[in-house]
Amino acid sequence: MPLRYTDFNKTPFKEHTLYFYVDESGHTGPNLFDADQPTLYYGVLSSSADIDTVTVPQMAAMRRLAGVDQLHANQLGNGGLVHILPALQALQRDVGFRFDLYRINKPDHAIICFFDQIFDSDINPAMTWAGYRTPLRYVLLFKVAYLFDEALAKAAWEARISTNNEAASEQIGNVCRGLLERINGIPDARSRDVIGDTLAWAINNTQELRYNARSEAERLQIMPNIIGFQSVMHGITLRIKESGTPATSIIVDQQSQFNKAQRTLAEFYASAASQDIEWKLGPGLPTMDLKNMPDTPLTFTSSTKSAGLELVDIHLWVFKRMMERKEVAPPLYAIFAAQMRDGLTDEISLAALSNRWTPFFENLPELGELSAEQIEFANQFRAEDEARRTAAVRATTVKKPKR
Repeated sequence: MPLRYTDFNKTPFKEHTLYFYVDESGHTGPNLFDADQPTLYYGVLSSSADIDTVTVPQMAAMRRLAGVDQLHANQLGNGGLVHILPALQALQRDVGFRFDLYRINKPDHAIICFFDQIFDSDINPAMTWAGYRTPLRYVLLFKVAYLFDEALAKAAWEARISTNNEAASEQIGNVCRGLLERINGIPDARSRDVIGDTLAWAINNTQELRYNARSEAERLQIMPNIIGFQSVMHGITLRIKESGTPATSIIVDQQSQFNKAQRTLAEFYASAASQDIEWKLGPGLPTMDLKNMPDTPLTFTSSTKSAGLELVDIHLWVFKRMMERKEVAPPLYAIFAAQMRDGLTDEISLAALSNRWTPFFENLPELGELSAEQIEFANQFRAEDEARRTAAVRATTVKKPKR
């Protein structure tokens, strides 16, 4: 990467350095159903320059121009950001930073968490192996999601984050009963059988599900804030791999509730990277490759002490308003357009999963394209798995609704 210089600070950027600045927006803690904050956002600014050091004159000039001690997009609003936009664009050209965005639909997160616990074939023997360990899991996930309303989703999430084992077991059993009562809303018989059997087994074996968090630390690890931070760490890994440069620094906005859990996750990833751990989730599913995860310790810093975090705040504000169809001054579209060309974006939601996997199912080979050996193997495997599954179903005493 060539050396670049700013107009105001003549210190050259170091070669082979990569700095990351991470902040979030839309935080509501365990309340996933706040209608005013349905989405959690993470923004990550990356640069070969130490933004906190090399942009001191430019950032000071922008603050003076805006008449503030610190650049807060929510405080500046559309008018204030338009006023400093030329200076901000000049800074972006000089430094060459890139902005990546990660989103989690919080109500969808509650349903996805439910599916991952109740329909895991390693936990629930009434579930088919292929229905959880192959892309078929997404077909079943969408059908299970169809059975939910907001009240059931709230109850499933409350049980998930409860540290009271008995109360959580009773509540998740009630959620499964509520879903089972709606099973006839699923049009195809095979899905009704598999989903209904899985829910019935769960009702009869709630203690074996280990559905709820068993400690406050485990509770934090399943919050959208930490699930979203997993996406952040994978995105940072892509940037590292793309540039061939290790992370020099990863600066995260300081806030008391989730910093410890973020550090724990980053340390776990770093340890896995040192062991070349690669997790194969199942045939056709993505492989989780942790080999390039950074071993750089996270640095937690107040946004009052980091120009990089100020810039993340501005970009997050613009992107969030754009995606939520709120008013954005037309000149600010330039910020969105510039980063959409070079930035990464990822989303955890039912809609995003549908968009990601629909092409896969639309392009599956026809039955006639498979060899006789492949068909025979698939039929034998399915028969064996179905025998295992139905044995577990026969031991289940819960009755399913009549069709």
